[in-house]
Amino acid sequence: MSLLELDDVSVTYRIAAGEVPAVRGVSLTLDSGAALGVAGESGSGKSTLAMALLRLLPRDARVGGRILLDGEDLLTMKWGRLRAVRWAEASIVFQGAQHGLNPVRRIGDQVAEPLLVHGQAKPDAARKRVHELLEQVGLPTWRARSYPHELSGGQRQRVMIAMALACSPRLIIADEPTTALDVMVQAQVLTLIKELVAEQNISLIMISHDLSVLADVCDQLAVMYAGRVVEHGPSGDVFHEARHPYSRALAAAFPTVGDPASRMAPKGLGGDPPDPMNLPGGCSFHPRCPVALDECATLDVDLWPAGERRSAACVHVRAKEEAS
Repeated sequence: MSLLELDDVSVTYRIAAGEVPAVRGVSLTLDSGAALGVAGESGSGKSTLAMALLRLLPRDARVGGRILLDGEDLLTMKWGRLRAVRWAEASIVFQGAQHGLNPVRRIGDQVAEPLLVHGQAKPDAARKRVHELLEQVGLPTWRARSYPHELSGGQRQRVMIAMALACSPRLIIADEPTTALDVMVQAQVLTLIKELVAEQNISLIMISHDLSVLADVCDQLAVMYAGRVVEHGPSGDVFHEARHPYSRALAAAFPTVGDPASRMAPKGLGGDPPDPMNLPGGCSFHPRCPVALDECATLDVDLWPAGERRSAACVHVRAKEEAS
């Protein structure tokens, strides 16, 4: 059964120069206990989509479509009900723990806050729960008395994960949880997330620009470009046998461990992502696409079946499917 359903979700920012379409018609589903990875370059709309799920965007953002959590539309939900949903039913691990934690409050008080706000524990029970949570994420209980500046980057990220787990939510949204961490600490945090999701049967949406990280943690992958999903399918299939040229470029941009040629000369992608206020006609990716056809400049292809439980928005995929 689907825990979360995104139906034609769009996000438009209103600025002085006009309207900026950051997310354009995204439709995805997430089953209970499953993990979905959302990948893309900076500016692809992935973090905006994550913030839209719990209505955490600024006031100048207009969100359209439907976001159903257990059948309830978060976009039409009254403020009181939305406050009850946040942390208790769906929580978020923000990008950059240094900015997500209050620098003048002790770690224990910040982890306990969701429990106290949602009435899930009295102060004494909340302190006990904080110690349990810190142990779950691999931190000693005495760290509850520390301030954020006294912790390393990896430890602060573990605190953010502990906060997200505090009220035992069914869904966790992790927005680039390993950004700015070194490789060893990144591996530790990713292993921790995988273990906690499996042990507690939590549904996960993880945002990253790194397809290899998402393929290791998630069951499904959705690749975004210029605010749209351009490929979706099982994570291993999308990572190793991408059907959309952009997905292939993302996968090839990272060197392969044990492959000297890949390490010394990783394949990049020329050009820059398009300006969302001035998107090119047709397929938004066609100016950078190495296999673009003349029709790509005028024809904007929707997601098309690309195999079992897979889809991709590309004329080559559509032509192959129509021919078969």
